[in-house]
Formats: sequence, structure tokens, C-alpha cells
Amino acid sequence: MNTLELLDIAAGIVPDREAIVSGEQAERRLTFAQLKDRAARLAGALEGLGVRAGDRVAIMDINSVGQIETYFACARLGAIFVPLNFRSRPAEVAWMLDYAGASVVLAGARYINVTNEATSQISREVCRIVIDGPPAPTGWAAYEELLASQPLERPPSGADDDPTMIMFTSGATSRPKGVVLTHASFCTYVLENVIPADVDPTSAERTILTVPLYHIAGVQSAMAAVYGGRTIVLQPQFEPEEWMRFAEQERVNRAMLVPTMIKALIEHPKFEDFDLSSLRVITYGAAAMPGEVLERAIEAFPKAQFINAFGQTESAATITMLGPEDHVLQGTPGEIARKKRRLRSIGKPLPDVEVRIVDEHENDVAAGATGEIVARGPRLMKGYWSRPDLTAEAFKGGWLHTGDLGYRDEDGYIFLQGRAREIIKRGGEMISPEEVEEILAAHPAVGEVAVIGVPDPDWGEVVHAVVALKQGAAASEAELIEFCRQRIASYKKPEKVHFVDALPRNQLGKVLRGELRERLDPRGRGL
Repeated sequence: MNTLELLDIAAGIVPDREAIVSGEQAERRLTFAQLKDRAARLAGALEGLGVRAGDRVAIMDINSVGQIETYFACARLGAIFVPLNFRSRPAEVAWMLDYAGASVVLAGARYINVTNEATSQISREVCRIVIDGPPAPTGWAAYEELLASQPLERPPSGADDDPTMIMFTSGATSRPKGVVLTHASFCTYVLENVIPADVDPTSAERTILTVPLYHIAGVQSAMAAVYGGRTIVLQPQFEPEEWMRFAEQERVNRAMLVPTMIKALIEHPKFEDFDLSSLRVITYGAAAMPGEVLERAIEAFPKAQFINAFGQTESAATITMLGPEDHVLQGTPGEIARKKRRLRSIGKPLPDVEVRIVDEHENDVAAGATGEIVARGPRLMKGYWSRPDLTAEAFKGGWLHTGDLGYRDEDGYIFLQGRAREIIKRGGEMISPEEVEEILAAHPAVGEVAVIGVPDPDWGEVVHAVVALKQGAAASEAELIEFCRQRIASYKKPEKVHFVDALPRNQLGKVLRGELRERLDPRGRGL
């Protein structure tokens, strides 16, 4: 099944329902019929520019209607959509365009200069299209003018196993890898987990989307919303007060958020000023959620069901889920304590994927033992673009090796223990940064914390914590180290605590541990 059919189905059932309400332009609204038509016109224009099945079409912009239209235009042509991180520097953009072999790049007006500089570093010609803003500069085509083209109405090119997207990993420690996702990567998940559009107006839902569309969580949310006939309330970039205003105004029912976004909302001084009672489902993921923040969020949104969705780009998003029932903190004291412990988990595997936890010899580990999380199923990535060596390494034994470590409890819930490459090895002992972070995060003065390993001549590595205290709070290094010593094995406690104003994070709230390591010298002195 081609992903364009997700849109075709919704447009056939609820053509006049709003598909997108966009914050990029005041009160911009498109119905499903209009979205389908505009995507078809863009497909016709791209074909007129020479784009054919298998060609790569890149895009660099904040969340915009143009991104969603361009994806479905590519799906009709059988072209491969390549979303780029809009925070990338010109040299990074040039590398990604060249690596993917993109023949066309679309960009928001604010990224014209970056794109010009990037394409000047590439030897071959790249067609440039400006999505919005002023008249197109020299050498650029204007997006809206292209949409005057005749719509391309023939059946979509590209079947289940054909590539539809190249999505880049973060590349925190090396060049980013281009993850090749097929039509099946998305359709298998959506058809398994989303109820299709329904003409009954009482079934209509509105989902606010603020996670970047260059990230798998954003794309997955968009695909699910389109097939479900849900109106996408599209926020260009996350800003807490604007998010709350938009959610109240549009009476949104669903939201996909990352933990730092949830924290920013519930701690915002104007949180109580907005009526967010329409929210019924809040899905979170993409980074670790501190237990204290999650419990406060459950209290702050009493009418909402919470879902923890765990996955990665290579798995086409969610492979395990902690469902709404596990977020209901009711029952006997023992049941509530058990549920609070499970809030630290990533739940259980979804029906359409197999998940195992294995040792270095690919053998399943016992319940409670830590190993690498591996997965298998029809919607995993096809591989890494033009890197068969990395693809073979990732799919050792026919299973996708996620690089995440974890363990499964006696009830089948999976708990993360960190990334394999981030595990701290101290004198032969393996220490999970997340375990130490969870302890420190429970200290009343700690606002946020990251734990890293620092080279040590005696132990190989030792534990260092980087802490940002809550505003107005105070705590000493000795106090925090002792706080850990009383709660975990002594070898796991930090050897040193560094205090900072804020942790470096990427757009989705993940702590940039590599940046912290670079800022620490080999002896761990200062930041």
C-alpha cells in the first residue's frame, strides 16, 4: 500500500473536514479535499521539473503545510522525500543533499541563505523552490506558482517495499545516517493502530502537532492523523504559551509531546489561565520522562489519557507502548506503588513487532537481566542509504539492533538502561547513566541532570553528574553524592558533580551527552 492512499481514503470519506489548521500563516485552513488537490498539483509541477520515481526531493523548513503537501506529492510520484533538520549548518546541509543525491530542495524563506550556501558546495545542479515568503529570488522557483500546474491524477507510484523517505539520524557522534523507510514502514503501523476516518461528526478529532516533521515522531503523528481523518493543528515550532493558546482555541483532543515540552507547559506561570480540558490523549516519548514530571502531568491533565510511545527512526517509530491504563494511579497502596514503578518503563511490544532482549551472543537474557533491545517486523527500516555495511551490522541475525539496553520485569514490562555506547564501565562494572540520573532527579533541589562517564587512569571510567538546580534551590556537591550513596551501590555514585544553568539539549529534548563530554577535559575539570 502506498502512503498516498492514507490521504485518498480520508479525502474520500471526509472531503470537507479540515485536514490542517496551520499557525504558520494566520487562520490558514485546508480541507482533506484541498490537501489532496494541492499535493496532486505539486506532483504535476515536480514531474514537470524532471522528478521521477526514485528521485530524492529534500525539504528544509519549520513545521509547515508545504512539508505535508510535498511528502504526499512525492508519494504520488514514487519519489523519495528527504526532510532536513532546519537547525543544520550549510556544510551539514550540503553533505546531506550530496549524500542523498537530492535533485530538488524546497526551503522556507528563512532558510534561503543557508540553502544557497549549501548548494554552492555541491558540484551538480540542484533545483531550488522557496515555500513561502517574498517573491522567489533569482535561481529559485516559487512554490505557490508551481501549484498552478495541472494535478497529477494517475495512480501513485511505489508499493509496500519501495523507499518513500530518507530520514537522517541525529549524528551526535559522527556523520548522520540516512534511514530508508518504505511505504510499508508507515502503512503497517497506521493500519494496525489507527481507526480510519468516519463521517460521523462526533468521531472527529483534532491533534496538535509541534514535534518537528524531520523527526520520526512528527511524521508518524501526521500519517496517523491523516488516515484517521483527524484535523492537524500545526504549530511551526514549540512555544509553551502559544501552544496553550492554540490548543484552547482549536479545542484539540490529542497531542504528541516530548518530556521537556510537557515540563515547560505544566511549569508555565500562565498554565492555569488556559482551558485545556478538551485534551483526551497525550502521547509522549523521544526522550526519558522523569517520574516526578510525569506524575505532575497526570495531575495537571486529569481528563487526558497518557501513552508512552518508544521507538526510533530505524523502527519507523513506536515498537513498545505503555498504555493509558498503566498511567491511572489508583488502587491499593501496593497497586499504586507498582504502577508508579511501571511509569519508568516503556511498556510492552506492539502486536505487529517482535521484541527481544539479548546478550552479546544474541541469546535471550533472563527476566531482570540487562541486554540489548532487538526488534523484528514488517515496518522496520529497509536499511541505511548507500551503506550496506551499516545495514548488515544493524540487522545481525535478522533482528534490528536498537543500541538501547534494557531489561524485562516478571510482568513483561521493559525498562530502559541506557544506550549501549553510553554505558559507563567502571572497573569492570557496568553503570547505567539513567539509573543514577533517576536517583539524582528525586533530590528536591535538582531541576535536571545528566550523567556521563569520564576517563580515569585507575578505573577506566568514573561517574560524573552535570546538574542544573531548580530556581532558588541550593545543594552542594557533597550533599548530592551522599544522596546517591544512600540509595544505590557505592560504585555507582558520582565521583564529581558539575553545576550548570541548563543542560544542552536537541530540538526534541534529548540531552547532548557528547557535548558535555567535549566540555569536560580528560581529568573532568570544569565545564
